[in-house]
Amino acid sequence: MGRRLPTTPRSKVRAALRQLWLRSRERQAALKRDKYSCTRCGVHQSVAKGREVKINVHHRTPINWDRMIDFIMIESGLMCGPEGLTSLCVKCHEEEHSDEESVSSAGKAVKSGATSAN
Repeated sequence: MGRRLPTTPRSKVRAALRQLWLRSRERQAALKRDKYSCTRCGVHQSVAKGREVKINVHHRTPINWDRMIDFIMIESGLMCGPEGLTSLCVKCHEEEHSDEESVSSAGKAVKSGATSAN
């Protein structure tokens, strides 16, 4: 076996995003709208033994998975290295986020021209 990488490989991130897409409400809505049939030739989806037909949902605009991973900041934000992470209990984690929200709210108030009572 090879050496285990310290960070999650892009291929794993791409696979997770693809799985999210395959289970998405948008994909299901497109299948339902098109009555589970091909919009080009009209063949219907079937699970009948010996006559299986799968229907895929195609993006009209091609997807560049690597660019998408970069654009939504998965590597630099969500999947940052261990040096950018810390372990907290549930209580401290909630406190950390409430502190972030109060700082974020104060920043929005200042930008909008409101003054704080500190």
